[in-house]
Amino acid sequence: MCGIVGYVGKRSAQDVLLDGLEKLEYRGYDSAGVALTQRDGIRVVKSKGRLSTLRSKLEELALPQSGCGIGHTRWATHGEPSEINAHPHCTDDKSVVLVHNGIIENYQELKAKLLRSGYTFYSQTDTEVAVKLVDYYYKKTGTPLEAISRAMLRIRGSYAFGAIFKDYPGKLFAARKDSPLIIGKSENGSLIASDVPAILDQTRRVYYIGNLEIAELSRDEIHF
Repeated sequence: MCGIVGYVGKRSAQDVLLDGLEKLEYRGYDSAGVALTQRDGIRVVKSKGRLSTLRSKLEELALPQSGCGIGHTRWATHGEPSEINAHPHCTDDKSVVLVHNGIIENYQELKAKLLRSGYTFYSQTDTEVAVKLVDYYYKKTGTPLEAISRAMLRIRGSYAFGAIFKDYPGKLFAARKDSPLIIGKSENGSLIASDVPAILDQTRRVYYIGNLEIAELSRDEIHF
């Protein structure tokens, strides 16, 4: 099972994400990654292997502090364990970035549609198909909620999504169908996670997002 953590708030998102992913190591994984909002867009950093490798990579990069991001530990289902196949996955311009737990059953069909629409793919994963499907609808609708909603109507299978958009640097979006995802609220911000232990050191105020429900999180508010 993959692990998902997301955070938007006053603290360093990088620290919150790494600490949360560490608490999900028991689920098993072969790669890890984070995406962090920056002044000039979204920065995605991934590594194959242990979380300690990702942590060292981030320390070397010394990125400016970010208050919003998503993180993921992956257990390979589609595509071999590698940095390229690791989450988060993104559009070519990193305007939409997404992490995913679950399996998208019709990803080949969706991928063929997106190829016909001019999209290209760098990984072997079903998750890259999901983020580019969200982007396809985002370009049509202009709003993250509508884009995620329309993508959910097209996707068959199980999923828990965490997503961030370059145009909405202070927002974190989540959705689920048949895969676990929880939401937490602390004094310092709002969180998502695929299991309670990831955020228990941050808050005891935990909400269970409903099946086929979308959540929009900011530092101070959560809307379902």
